[in-house]
Amino acid sequence: MKFLDAPLPPPLAAALRACKPHFMAVAAFSAMINVLLLAPTIYMMQVYDRVVPTEGRLTLLYLTLIVAFALGTQTALESVRSRLLTLAGLRLDRLLAGGILQKLMSAMAPGSSSQGMREFDIIRQALSGPVATAAFDIPWTPIYVLVAFMIHPALGVLTVAGGVVLVTLAILNERATRSRNREAFIAQAQAYASQEAAAANAEVVRALGMRGALRERQLADRRTGLDLSAKAQFTGGGYAAATRFTRMFLQSAALGLGAWLAVEKQISAGAIIAASVLLSRALQPIEQVVGAWTVVGQARGALNNLIKLFPNKGLEVSGTQLPVPTGALALEQVSVRAPGEGPVLLRGVSLRLSPGEVLGVIGPSGAGKTTLARLAAGAITPDAGTVRLDGANLTDWDGDRLGRHIGYVPQDSALIAGSIKDNISRFAVWAGEGAGNGVAAIDAAVVVAAQAAGVHELILRLPSGYDTVLGAGGRGLSAGQAQRVALARALYGAPSLLVLDEPNSALDADGELALNQAILAAKSRSAAVMIVAHRTGILNIADRLLVLREGQVERIGPRAEVVAQMAAAAKNPPRPNGNPNPTSTSTAVALQAAKP
Repeated sequence: MKFLDAPLPPPLAAALRACKPHFMAVAAFSAMINVLLLAPTIYMMQVYDRVVPTEGRLTLLYLTLIVAFALGTQTALESVRSRLLTLAGLRLDRLLAGGILQKLMSAMAPGSSSQGMREFDIIRQALSGPVATAAFDIPWTPIYVLVAFMIHPALGVLTVAGGVVLVTLAILNERATRSRNREAFIAQAQAYASQEAAAANAEVVRALGMRGALRERQLADRRTGLDLSAKAQFTGGGYAAATRFTRMFLQSAALGLGAWLAVEKQISAGAIIAASVLLSRALQPIEQVVGAWTVVGQARGALNNLIKLFPNKGLEVSGTQLPVPTGALALEQVSVRAPGEGPVLLRGVSLRLSPGEVLGVIGPSGAGKTTLARLAAGAITPDAGTVRLDGANLTDWDGDRLGRHIGYVPQDSALIAGSIKDNISRFAVWAGEGAGNGVAAIDAAVVVAAQAAGVHELILRLPSGYDTVLGAGGRGLSAGQAQRVALARALYGAPSLLVLDEPNSALDADGELALNQAILAAKSRSAAVMIVAHRTGILNIADRLLVLREGQVERIGPRAEVVAQMAAAAKNPPRPNGNPNPTSTSTAVALQAAKP
């Protein structure tokens, strides 16, 4: 029975090893608890065999006090055991939550789930809940079996037979529900993701009248997940019912067998009740595990998904801190494929960008320009080829250290819920950079970046200035304002490489002028700049142009030379149907008009 699809990666294994003292203590407490749970059995035997025949009232009092003490101690131990499991869950959270969040925000975990934290919580709750308690009780079932054999071999055989039947039911339950539990888990995760995406785009959904349609779609996704989960629960519920019936019947059978043995004078009258209690206690943990098999299946699916976040190799980062890069960027035969074996977005792209140089990237929609920008900024990794900064592979850098030297403006600004200062500073205070006089230094750097982006005065006019709190996606600012704040974020810390993807798409004339000045200032301090643009006015400051088409480099060279080539190609385009390429024609005309 294979529980995991792959071995535990080192981070998960190390976290579980760190919790080993907790689990060992839980095992020790479980041993003492299970020994003390024999007290009621012994008490019954003594009451029926000694107190009742002799009418020993004082003996009954002493026996009652002893069993009360034993059960009180057992209750206290169970409380401590529960606390230990909870503490183990908290320790797992401290050890793994940060790493999981880091991986979820990384592009280096292909095929992993985007709901890693929810899956981690499922695992953590399974390891610290009733299922874990039952798992620690199961190894002590032989104690009850041994005591049953001590009372009479026939009772021991009945207990063993009952255990075999319940274990068989558990195995059959696992085999019958494994695939259904996995399918249900995947379907429910997809339904949650769809709901979160719709909620994040609530304004667009409302404006375009899609609420009813998306509600029905989400309900359909939810029904699919619930139907699969219900089928798994129906199957598991049948096995759980069979398990309960088996245990209850065996408990009654133990009473009957005990009575028959007592009639045959082979055991005492007190042993009749004791035999039933022993068998019930011996089989109870197995019944609990079978009854909670859905939780076990969910935890198994969550763990298998979580393992994908931690590939065993290919993500190791050198501990040697590389020097501050000058901004020399090189792409060597890089290729990128869309997720899920989708189409190739970039194919064999190579280019070099030198410090102090501005490279403009143009091409029709779907040519791969945004993918190229994301590659250059280190937002994604190529499926083939290498991206280098100052000769070092980007994967050789620690992601956060590398990010300090790169300024990136994505198409949608991608501002995060928080203050404007936090967004421009890339939440530096939360990274521990605000200790001592660090806050003042961060504030100064934020203002410098805002001034470089030409957005300082605009921010000061907001109700709370730099402390104005934005919603997710920059809610609270116009698209143009959000884009200018995103530019200030990219300029924070004077990075040596700037990658700007459609940085002027929402800007007015003043904003575009400020953008041009910011790019020229970055160029003057020898930063390398890559600009992806459809609005070609900004490209009049580019030193070179790169033309992408269908994921491949069509042209690259000095701006004037590429513009001339495109203008010539627009007059006599090599198209099968003889019609001119409207994209090339319009771009060439616009670039000619934008000549300085």
